[in-house]
Amino acid sequence: MLDLMQYAAERQQTHLAELIEFLRIPSISTQPKHKADVAAAAEWLAGAMRDAGLENVRVIETAGHPLLYGDWLHAGPEAPTVLIYGHYDVQPVDPLDLWESPPFEPAVRDDYLYARGASDDKGQVYVHIKAAEAYLQGNGRLPVNVKFIIEGEEESGGASLAAFIPENKELLAADIALVSDTSILSPDQPAIVYGLRGLCYMLLDVTGPSHDLHSGSFGGGIDNPLNIIGHIIAKLKDEEGRVLVPGFYDRVRPLTPDERQILSHLPRDEARWLQETGAPQVWGEPEFALVERLGARPTLDVNGIIGGYTGPGAKTVLPSTVHAKISMRLVPDQDPLEIAALFQKYVREIAPPTVRVETAVNSHAPASVTDYNIPAMIAAGTAYEQVFGKQPVYMREGGSIPVVGDFQTHLGLETALMGFGLPNDRIHSPNERFYIPNFYRGIQTGIRFLELYARQ
Repeated sequence: MLDLMQYAAERQQTHLAELIEFLRIPSISTQPKHKADVAAAAEWLAGAMRDAGLENVRVIETAGHPLLYGDWLHAGPEAPTVLIYGHYDVQPVDPLDLWESPPFEPAVRDDYLYARGASDDKGQVYVHIKAAEAYLQGNGRLPVNVKFIIEGEEESGGASLAAFIPENKELLAADIALVSDTSILSPDQPAIVYGLRGLCYMLLDVTGPSHDLHSGSFGGGIDNPLNIIGHIIAKLKDEEGRVLVPGFYDRVRPLTPDERQILSHLPRDEARWLQETGAPQVWGEPEFALVERLGARPTLDVNGIIGGYTGPGAKTVLPSTVHAKISMRLVPDQDPLEIAALFQKYVREIAPPTVRVETAVNSHAPASVTDYNIPAMIAAGTAYEQVFGKQPVYMREGGSIPVVGDFQTHLGLETALMGFGLPNDRIHSPNERFYIPNFYRGIQTGIRFLELYARQ
């Protein structure tokens, strides 16, 4: 083990240089103009996996962006198999003018590596490729069997992987899934995420007249779809964050007293957390603690409104059609498609007859919770403690990783979530970054996890 850790330590600068090269590829999966870049990122990562010593590495073409698979299966039939997941696609970079350095020209400042995808998820998935490399190049073998499945559509719905998993159960069969796409609590305080919220993402279209109208000539006689969508949105939740869609909370699994106690032990500095957000004060359901609101309660949020005139100056117009994008983060036992149906029914009921309303499900994923007493979670906790020098705390993550639910549903796999990002990594925002010391620690933690899990 000391030799493996030394191997990783001696190659830190090489690993960083490789990650920087990876981050230069603008693999934005949601934008068609970057399709070739996404494919280039897949090929680059496939080469890195082969160089690490992984076998059967292949780029799998799909109806969307490519999947990557690779494995090493020589630890023996008695050894467990770990399925390692990550994604190489990234979010769009808008607004570009808020970046302090170009998003695809990685820059190092004050021990942080700034680039789109640095933390979400290129830096974190690369941790495990380098951990596998330490074993395969350092002593020629791994203590466990490993399989990698890495996608290029996580940021755009993950449809290709969602279709691939149920059709390739034997290929992906394993004892545990391992995912690094979450954050720890602080640079020196590791945390294990044992629960993820699910997602129901809705598109809402409101149409009035067949074409845009002059607001002076027609205002007062034709209902304005932009006004209507504002009224609809205002009726979706109250001022304290409670969702008003009938039936929304019917299946919410209550937090147990034990779990509330575990979550209450998170050493979160609320004032510092608020400062990082830039918001003037904390907000949300008053009967729940902040840490519970952020990971264990469902939400509804408007993510964007499109419609009317938004250019410089004035244009007096009643828009024909307006759109809203609305995400609902869900908790265990809430069915995303059932929630979608409740949302659609409610919106139809509150919409006036002066407009036509259409709704559609853009993407959905169930919530997931992993038992923190299973061997993989125990191994993860010990690995963190050995590298960071502190026992990890346990927490729920407010975001969604749809594949975790797919692993559970189709492969019967629990997932160990071993994140190395930080809460202020600004993922999905300008100036995304990854704390470089934890990139190196991540590789060391990945090395120790594989050994500890093999012993478990």
